[in-house]
Amino acid sequence: MPATRTTPRWSAPATALAAALTLAGCASLRVQPTDAAAGVALPAAWNAAAPQPEAAPATPLAAWWQRFGDPALSRLVEQALAANTSVASAQAALRQARALAQVQQARLGPSVGSSASVQRSQSDGGGGSNLFRAGFDASWEPDIFGGQHAARDASELDTQASAASLGDVQVSVAAEVAQGYIALRSAERRLAIARENLASQQETLQITQWRVQAGLATSLEAEQARTAVEQTRAQVPALQTTIAQSRHALALLTGRTAAGLSLPEGGALPQPAEDLALAFPADTLRQRPDVRAAEARVGAAAQRLVQAEAARYPSFNLSGTLGLSALTLSGLGAGGAAAASLLGGVSLPLFDGGALRAQASAQQAALDQARAAHRGAVLAALKDVEDALVALQGDRERLARLRDAAEAADNAALLARQRYASGLVDFQTVLTTQRTQLSAQDSVAAGNADVASDHVRLFKALGGGWTPLPSASSASDDKTS
Repeated sequence: MPATRTTPRWSAPATALAAALTLAGCASLRVQPTDAAAGVALPAAWNAAAPQPEAAPATPLAAWWQRFGDPALSRLVEQALAANTSVASAQAALRQARALAQVQQARLGPSVGSSASVQRSQSDGGGGSNLFRAGFDASWEPDIFGGQHAARDASELDTQASAASLGDVQVSVAAEVAQGYIALRSAERRLAIARENLASQQETLQITQWRVQAGLATSLEAEQARTAVEQTRAQVPALQTTIAQSRHALALLTGRTAAGLSLPEGGALPQPAEDLALAFPADTLRQRPDVRAAEARVGAAAQRLVQAEAARYPSFNLSGTLGLSALTLSGLGAGGAAAASLLGGVSLPLFDGGALRAQASAQQAALDQARAAHRGAVLAALKDVEDALVALQGDRERLARLRDAAEAADNAALLARQRYASGLVDFQTVLTTQRTQLSAQDSVAAGNADVASDHVRLFKALGGGWTPLPSASSASDDKTS
C-alpha cells in the first residue's frame, strides 16, 4: 500500500504572516527623497555681470553684515537675531518639530506598562481578606512594510524643514535690520544736506536784503530768496519724521521699545566692501534656506506616501502580560501566584469603500504639490539673485554719474553766488543753481543708500545670514536605503 503524504495545516494568522513576509521580501515600498525632488536645470554662471569664484573664493555670507564695517549695524543685527519675535516663534516651531520626531521614533520600539491593585473582600459574619496584584504588559507592532519607519523619516524631514524655515526667518530679519539701518543713516545724511543748503540759502537771502536796501535789487528778488529758504526748511520736519519712524522700526526688529533702542545719531552711511565674489548658482541654492525647506518638504511628502501605501497591507501585533497575585503585599515580593500570556495578531483591511486608496492618492497629490513648490523656490532664488545683480550694477553706474553732477552743481552754485554778489548775474541764476545743488546732493545721498541696499538684497538673495545644515536628502539617505 503506497505511503500517504500528509500536508501540514497552517493556522490563518500563521498563513497571513508568511504571506506578508514573502511580500515584504519581494517588494519595497519605500522611496528615496532625492528621487522625489524634481530638479531644475541650473545655469553654469549668473546671467548678470558679476564677479565669479575663479578669481577668488566665494565670499562667506553667514555674517555678511560685518562686511559693512559698521559696529552699530553688526550690533543691531545680532540683537535682532537674539530677540526678534519672529525668530523666537520659528525657534519654538523647530523645538516642536523635534519633539514630534522623537514621538515617531519612540513608536518603532515596544511599549511596556505596569499596573497594581489591591482588593478587600468581606463576607457576612466572617473575616475579610486582601488580594494584591501587580503586573506588566508589553506590545510591539513589527513594521513589516515600512509605514512606521516612513512616518519617522517624514517627521525628521519636517524637522529639517523647520530648521531651514528658522534660517529663512533669520535671513529676512537680518536683511530688514540692515535695510532699516541704511534708511535711517540715509535720512540723517539727507537732513544734514538740507540744513547745509538751508544755511547757504539764508546767506543768499541776507545778501539780497542788503542789495535791496542799497537799491541794487528789488523786493521781488528778496521774496524769491525767502521762498527758496522756506521750501528747503519745509524738508527738515519731513526728514525728521522719517528718522524717528526708522528708529521705531529698528526697535521693533530688535524686540524692544523705541525708548530702549540705544543707537547714536548722525552715523555715516554704511558701505560694503567691493571685493564680493559670488558662488555658482548651484552653490547658492545649497545655502538658500527656503530652497532647503522646500526640498525637505518634498522628502517628507514622499515618506507620507509610503506610509499611506503601507496602510493597505496587513499589520501585525505582538503583546504579552505577566501578572503576580498574593494575599499579602510581602507575598508579591516572595513570588506569589504568577500568570503570563502571549498573543500574536494580524489585521488586514478587506473593504473600506476605497478610503485607503483615496488616502494614498491624496498623499500623491501632496507630493506633487511639494515638488511644484520646490521647483518654484529654485526658480525664485535664481530670479532674486539675478535681479539683485542687475540692480547693483545699474545703481553703481547711476551713482557715479550723480557724483559728477553734484560736483558740477557745487561749482556752479559757488560761481553764481560770487557773480551775484558782484552784480554780474541776475538773482534767477542764483536760485536755479542753488536748487540744482540741493537736488544733486540729495540724489547722491539717495544713490549711496540704493547701492548699500542693493548689497543687502544680494546677500539676502544668496541666502546669507544663517548657518546651513546638511541637506534633507543627504541626511535621510541612510534611513531610506
